[in-house]
Amino acid sequence: MKIDLSGKRALVTASTGGIGYSIAKGLAKTGAMVIINGRSDKSVNDAVVRLQTELPGASISGIAADLGSAQGAAALVSSAGEIDVLVNNAGIYSTQDFFETNDEVWDQYWDTNVMSGVRLSRALLPAMIEKGWGRVVFVASESARNIPADMIHYGVSKTAQLGLARGLAKRVAGSGVTVNSVLPGPTLSDGVSRMMQAEVERTGKSLEAVVVDFIKEHRPTSIIQRAATTEEVANLIVYVCSPQASATTGASLRVDGGVVDDIV
Repeated sequence: MKIDLSGKRALVTASTGGIGYSIAKGLAKTGAMVIINGRSDKSVNDAVVRLQTELPGASISGIAADLGSAQGAAALVSSAGEIDVLVNNAGIYSTQDFFETNDEVWDQYWDTNVMSGVRLSRALLPAMIEKGWGRVVFVASESARNIPADMIHYGVSKTAQLGLARGLAKRVAGSGVTVNSVLPGPTLSDGVSRMMQAEVERTGKSLEAVVVDFIKEHRPTSIIQRAATTEEVANLIVYVCSPQASATTGASLRVDGGVVDDIV
């Protein structure tokens, strides 16, 4: 299968590293004009240079904007212009006990993980509908369906993304625009690496070994029994953004290594 997105403009939020960067790279390989997004000019510029080095000739640009606020989302929309492919990848996560998670933290997670996608979709979907073609993808998490007891605030925000994506798919029904969610499981991203660093230093094990131990203890239903790579997650997202995925919409698609223990 050859995916060709030549002439399409793609915006991938939070794409200076990790899963977002791999998504941006995968889309750029298909010929799409890709906009990198991150919170700082330095991180965005560094990612643009890195991607242009890895893919000479690719059309890559960058916009710095913090999507944890309405102002940041508006600034990104203003600079981005019309978009054909929107990947809502921006998100934050951390472990915290429910009884110690105050309203400020809940508001922060809601604004970043949910409202960023609401604001960008509200602004960018109308032009897609008018053109009769577009792709919107929400990068959710298996935690949306398997809410962790130590990350309830995060899991709830990810469940909300599934509802948002399904509702938007129905709202734009018959327009040629698709809206889907993709649910990664444990993934060897930059953020996970930072979270596991203390355990790496404590045990002297490799990062990969520490992550395998984590999965065995905290995600024992994993079928692949390891973390996915960011490229493995990006592969599914790039497909969902492709012309070939035109009959897939309103779906919650798992790339979780089998962590969610059901057959649906």
